[in-house]
Amino acid sequence: MDIKTFRAKTMRDALELVRRELGPSAAVLHTRELNTGPLGRLVFGRRYEVAASAGVNVPSRLPEAVNDQGAGSREHGARLEYEVPSTKYESPLGSHDCYSMLQAPSSTLSAVPQAHLEADYRNRYRDDFRQQMVGQLDELQAMVEKLCERANAAPAHDLPESLFEAFTDMIEAEIDESIAREWIEEIRADGDPRAMADVVLVKSRIAQLLEEEVQVAGSIKTGADRCRVVALVGPTGVGKTTTIAKLAANYRLREKLRVGLITVDTYRVAAVEQLRTYADIIDLPMEVVATPREMREAVNRMGHLDLVLMDTAGRSPRDEVKIQELKSMLSEAEPDEVHLVLSSTAGAKSLIATAERFADVGTTAMLLTKLDEAHSLGHLVSLVRGGTLPISYLTDGQNVPDDIQVAQRRALAGMLLGIQG
Repeated sequence: MDIKTFRAKTMRDALELVRRELGPSAAVLHTRELNTGPLGRLVFGRRYEVAASAGVNVPSRLPEAVNDQGAGSREHGARLEYEVPSTKYESPLGSHDCYSMLQAPSSTLSAVPQAHLEADYRNRYRDDFRQQMVGQLDELQAMVEKLCERANAAPAHDLPESLFEAFTDMIEAEIDESIAREWIEEIRADGDPRAMADVVLVKSRIAQLLEEEVQVAGSIKTGADRCRVVALVGPTGVGKTTTIAKLAANYRLREKLRVGLITVDTYRVAAVEQLRTYADIIDLPMEVVATPREMREAVNRMGHLDLVLMDTAGRSPRDEVKIQELKSMLSEAEPDEVHLVLSSTAGAKSLIATAERFADVGTTAMLLTKLDEAHSLGHLVSLVRGGTLPISYLTDGQNVPDDIQVAQRRALAGMLLGIQG
């Protein structure tokens, strides 16, 4: 048995396809509407499917006389002796059987005005869409009512008002919720009613807790006995070159030390020229190296200086090859300190992952930049609290030699919590 399926935008077009393909004596076995539902009709439009076969003989449930156009003829009556599903098409002109429309001549099909059919489709679609939208709105209203009932039935928080205010302030400052809860519970466990009654005292206690956990490295160690080599590493765009210039200017102009610069950032011509400009202004010697051997020779030539600052190319923490290249370059320089430069505008998870990845190159401290560009600094609490690297410097602008300061525990804790002074 050969069964074929025909699809069209209207039922009439689908039946016409059956007539042309299988002839007027074909039996319609199945009809259905595709893309049911308002959303499917809106996106894909209406589609109808008709399954028919020219080789199926089934008893007919239609009367022998169907219409005036040859309905009484023996041949036409014989063509209607098939079993047809009772699929009816409702239109403004009345009820029409899909099979009778198929068997009828083209003149009969054309008797049904297309405009009335299309208008009927639009009306049915509009009614279905309205019914579904009403149902969805009813569901949304029921959900909102349930949420309101739960909110009214839920017990209020059992925290004192001062602790609750401090907790919400920390959440708004983007401090991790688990850390905020830990501090609140610790203050609550202290059991000091006077401290818990004053929100100022609560925030002061929180700052004290963070201050106890923050580790700082202090400024770069210098001495008269030998040359100190300090390298700055980190991802691209965190401000390593500008920070190198700030450090060089401060140690040369304010500390009166003999300072030299080495740059490995040959990937960016602008970076070399930027550092060379700073070196010319401050009157500092500068070396540009591209290989580990050149690095070793440059460090040896600057061995008579008090401090050598090394600017490295930005490396993606995900690029294993570039990280190993950086590690090889630093092994030839044998730096005394390796400061990981991180931007305060990055997310907490990204900063923590970057710090872990750059640990392979031998980092000894973290230097946080762009504090002035960050919306808030609370997300840095997770970094400084759980990190193994102490904080060395903080930068908050582009001005050279200003906009850089040595990290202090109390001041840093206050900045991260948004406490001024």
